[in-house]
Amino acid sequence: MLLALGMSVATSTVTLAAPLAYPATERTDVAEQQFGETIADPYRWLENDVRVDPRVRAWVTAQNEATNTYLDTLPGRAGIKARLSQLWNYERFGIPEKAGGNYFYTRNSGLQNQSVLFVRKGLDGTPRQLIDPNLWAKDGATALAEWVPAKDGKRLAYAVQDGGTDWRTIRILDVATGEPLPDEIKWAKFTAISWAHDGSGIFYSRFSEPRAGEVYQALNENQQVYFHRIGTPQSADRLVYATPDRPKLNHDATVSDDGGWLVIRSSEGTDERYELVLLDLRKPDAKPFVLVRGLDHNWVPVGSQGDRLTFITNKDAPLQKLVAFDMADPPKAAATMRDIVPQSTSMIDGATMVGDSILVAYLVDAKSEVRRFGLDGTARGKVPLPGIGTAQGFEGEAGDPETFFSFASFNLPNSIYRYDTDSGKVTPFALPKVAFDPGDYVVEQRFYASKDGTRVPMFVVHKKGLDHRGGAPTLLYAYGGFNLAQRPGFNPANLAWMEMGGVYALANIRGGSEYGEAWHDGGRLAAKQNVFDDFIAAGEYLIAQGITTSDKLAIQGRSNGGLLIGAVVNQRPDLFAAALPQVGVMDMLRFDRFTAGRYWVDDYGYPAKEADFRVLRAYSPYHNIDSGRRYPAILTTTADTDDRVVPGHSFKYVAALQAADIGDRPHLARIETRAGHGSGKPTDKLIEEYADMWAFAAKWTGLEMPSGR
Repeated sequence: MLLALGMSVATSTVTLAAPLAYPATERTDVAEQQFGETIADPYRWLENDVRVDPRVRAWVTAQNEATNTYLDTLPGRAGIKARLSQLWNYERFGIPEKAGGNYFYTRNSGLQNQSVLFVRKGLDGTPRQLIDPNLWAKDGATALAEWVPAKDGKRLAYAVQDGGTDWRTIRILDVATGEPLPDEIKWAKFTAISWAHDGSGIFYSRFSEPRAGEVYQALNENQQVYFHRIGTPQSADRLVYATPDRPKLNHDATVSDDGGWLVIRSSEGTDERYELVLLDLRKPDAKPFVLVRGLDHNWVPVGSQGDRLTFITNKDAPLQKLVAFDMADPPKAAATMRDIVPQSTSMIDGATMVGDSILVAYLVDAKSEVRRFGLDGTARGKVPLPGIGTAQGFEGEAGDPETFFSFASFNLPNSIYRYDTDSGKVTPFALPKVAFDPGDYVVEQRFYASKDGTRVPMFVVHKKGLDHRGGAPTLLYAYGGFNLAQRPGFNPANLAWMEMGGVYALANIRGGSEYGEAWHDGGRLAAKQNVFDDFIAAGEYLIAQGITTSDKLAIQGRSNGGLLIGAVVNQRPDLFAAALPQVGVMDMLRFDRFTAGRYWVDDYGYPAKEADFRVLRAYSPYHNIDSGRRYPAILTTTADTDDRVVPGHSFKYVAALQAADIGDRPHLARIETRAGHGSGKPTDKLIEEYADMWAFAAKWTGLEMPSGR
């Protein structure tokens, strides 16, 4: 029961050592009774949309002014930004996609805010610019999101993302002329874009238009699949599939390789548990039918060959396997499922059909390994990779042996390679030239024991010859949720940290997919505390090994990882010198009330169910700030247009930090404008954000910063 909604006149101002002073934040007497416990929520008004509520807008302005005033006092901030600009300034390519003899790919010359889409006619053709999103907005915050060429390569569907929002506007481009067509599709979100094989139109998923003032906060329900015919208005789009009796279902739709089937996967949350619905596109009057009923298992389309449809699944295979259905007699197809590539000892991370092969990517202790199989599942060896790291891509189709992939590691930027399944040859397509020597860095993988004895992998990266006797300033990163594995990858910002003499560590804690279902299940719902224990144990291991000390250890996490940082700081504030929670889920009792939050119950549980409430209440960052203990320095980052994890999470958390008696170190908010959860963020905003975070963390870990301001 809601006890009070009115605003009180009480305010709190906490002043630290000059010149830093926190802005006053109004406290209210809002509280609710939940399962016999009174839950105070004094800063609920900060959940209001900053675009709509002038009080929230004024609070954001005041917080940014206080934060900037503090950051301006940090020596070396300008030097860090300058070096970040140098490290970011290298040519970057996306993985090419082939269609109708055309090769489509993105390229960034270095410091462009957004990558540009190019096309070549033939592999060795002259590159031609198709789309330059840098021309769309003065601040560079309007991005080219998803893009898909038609099978014949004559048209291209692309999505526009403005200011970091998850909403998409889909448009169509004539590849030959480079001119956009009049077609415009609005209110698409969490959608695949899939072309009909005759190029007549696209399948996509959308929600209804939100009510005014609720665009960035309303729950996302009743997603529907539509077909848009090129040259017609969106109002004429044909509804293909919807489940009004099950409004929580999401639907993504993709056309099979041969164009004969529309494969619709329906899910309710973030778990990879799908119902499979198929539509026979060869029959104009065909109706969708259920191939796999029930939200029990993962089903990822791999490819089609004649009447055979192949999928990745975890049905009876916690580490996943490949299976095939015979679609010759659709009503009986479900009973024809048979194994093609059985479960291995490592987690299957993806698979594609290319030429006469199936390429299957595995996670082996969080590192990539790609194995090749015949279409019948016969093993044909491994794809040679450039080293230990992360390989992604390998898109293609049966009958064409050509595919492309990217490869990266902590000291190796994304490089693009071409792979021929007939010859087995790997050749470079685009290798970046960078302003550092990758050989100057050491990449180690270590294993440590968590609180319950679980063996957890962790990557530790630093400059060769680093003397960390007495401990080196160290940045520890993790995520720990939603079945998302954390892989070796390149980030210029992390390299800048290591150049200054810091150590970078990535802990592959439970909650991800590194070791299949068991690893995910071991870090969610009632087992969520394992995630925090794994992370705390990683910090303790780094200290015990002499790599760092508690007064030189900074921690960082994004989104679910931001929740991680907030939780472990509350549980072990003594272990860390500085914390960088980014776009975090901080109120675990109300997360399911905004935008995509309702999906997260698969990992977090339901706040309205008592058993789940007890677990969530115990670690919710906003509700467990421990007054009377000395906290590390905290710089919380979020964005005003984040409609994935609404910024109210971070706003309320920061207000509570600033009102608590947790020591004299700074507890600040950095709130970006016209930026969202991270996708589509322009390069200049990324550089500025990392410069601020690294200067802040360096200050409190003793990392030596570049000279200059």
